[in-house]
Amino acid sequence: MRVIPSIRSMLFALVVLSMSAASFAQIGVAIAIGPPPLPVYEQPLCPGDGYLWTPGYWAYDYDVNDYYWVPGTWVMAPEIGFLWTPAYWGWGGDGFVFYDGYWGPHVGFYGGINYGFGYFGEGYEGGRWDNGHFFYNRSVNNVNMNEIHNVYNTTVINNNVNHVSYNGGNGGIIARPRPEDEAAARERHIPPVAVQTQHGQAARANPQERASANMGKPAVAATPRPGDFNDRGAVPAKEAGGPYTPANRGGNRGRPENNVARPSTAVHPRDLAPLARSTPNTGNPKLDKKYQQQQEKQVAKQQQERDKLQQKQDQEHQKLAKQKANDAKTQQVEQRHQQQTQQLQQKHQQQQQQLQQRQQPASREPGKR
Repeated sequence: MRVIPSIRSMLFALVVLSMSAASFAQIGVAIAIGPPPLPVYEQPLCPGDGYLWTPGYWAYDYDVNDYYWVPGTWVMAPEIGFLWTPAYWGWGGDGFVFYDGYWGPHVGFYGGINYGFGYFGEGYEGGRWDNGHFFYNRSVNNVNMNEIHNVYNTTVINNNVNHVSYNGGNGGIIARPRPEDEAAARERHIPPVAVQTQHGQAARANPQERASANMGKPAVAATPRPGDFNDRGAVPAKEAGGPYTPANRGGNRGRPENNVARPSTAVHPRDLAPLARSTPNTGNPKLDKKYQQQQEKQVAKQQQERDKLQQKQDQEHQKLAKQKANDAKTQQVEQRHQQQTQQLQQKHQQQQQQLQQRQQPASREPGKR
């Protein structure tokens, strides 16, 4: 009679692992037309110590087949020492793919997009943590020094003045992750906090934020705090980042059932979510420690395999560039890369499941007494 509960607990554990792995995965919506240029706007005044700037971005609503603007806003960091890596759009081979933002110890890759206010395409120049306090760079942040004293002033030269809002594809930013970006992707992350999710939902529900209505110049471009769309400190866009013509809404394809965005198939290992780790709690410290050691060893080996495959694919990209390969040849190579990445991902998922299954029987040993 114990078989059914044990199977349920095993399945639950596998679901948790899957959810953890998908938490920071790219969200695929297979949109044929890229988002509008980033609008030009001013940053609202920082509301208080500990708030970090999260830049605005274009999201997509399948209910109306239209992009909508999620205003930039100040958000309390979920942990001391954590920074925000912005969301971005990237070309996925057959459509534009959305990569969600996340919190982590370092800023990772965000497509080379110039969001301004310290996010100029690589890293973050808007501030830094020091002894548990966030220090703001006044040259790129709107901070009231009468209320916030942990500030500094370092001039930042921004040579990237375009307003392109996506990576790759026709007219997109050409940028790839640096080694430090890849290292940041392997660190512990926290997904957007609840107020950020609610902020995005409020933007989606506001018809004025839709690109077809505002033509790339949203009425609310940024807010002092998440959800403060009607606050007097909220700012409108000064101008659109460039010309924008709403696309034929029938042209976007791949609509998921129930309008729910689904994980997209990664093309390269760097597109995969960070390798997931689970924290066992069987009540037996020795078993938990043994499982964690086995898990860390497995994750390290899997990461080496990812890096090796990515290096091989990068070499093939360089070869294509030297040969000045046509689109058909490039697409053929990308399809092969996608298959290689899928196979590696499936292999690693099976290994994770096998490790989890080996740990499950042992975790029930104390219950047999």
